[in-house]
Amino acid sequence: MSLRRTHLLYLHGFRSSPRSAKALRMARWTKEHRPGLLFACPQLPPSPREAMALVDTLVRDWPRDTMAVMGSSLGGFYATAVAQRTGARTVLLNPAVDPARDLANYIGEQTCWQNPEEHFFFRPEFVDELVALNVGALAHPERMLAVIAKGDEVLDWREMHARYAACRIKLLEGSDHGLADFDDYLDELTAFLEL
Repeated sequence: MSLRRTHLLYLHGFRSSPRSAKALRMARWTKEHRPGLLFACPQLPPSPREAMALVDTLVRDWPRDTMAVMGSSLGGFYATAVAQRTGARTVLLNPAVDPARDLANYIGEQTCWQNPEEHFFFRPEFVDELVALNVGALAHPERMLAVIAKGDEVLDWREMHARYAACRIKLLEGSDHGLADFDDYLDELTAFLEL
């Protein structure tokens, strides 16, 4: 029997925030089911280097054997890096596989999905920062579960499936990038994370 998780990190995607539907759902789930669990969902800065520095600082003192990570889209890419560094049990939700390639088309001013009034600038050097965060072969694939939706309208499910082939995969026949049916398999994900 493994130790009960004490900390959960949720990492949101590009143009998203801690106010995303899944982030709010995880915050609510934690409050209802595991009120003693430390739940952290930071607002990630646009710079990937700064985002990972923030995450590294946040989890620096977290116990490696009782922490868990969940990341969506670009947050899934970041969560993969966190999993590589910490060995934490990790759930990836439609994780970005090659965000440097994909986000090269988004250089310039962007808005937040949850509040179009919030703007940020995605700078050209952020693409290089994403390249620098690539982790290569996964060190602990047995501790990772990737939820991949064939109906993802943003990322190619085949590419996600190939990248995380060594991990446990929950392949959804439909759904979408935002996983509108997230509640349907939340129990399975929290069980995998041993929350």
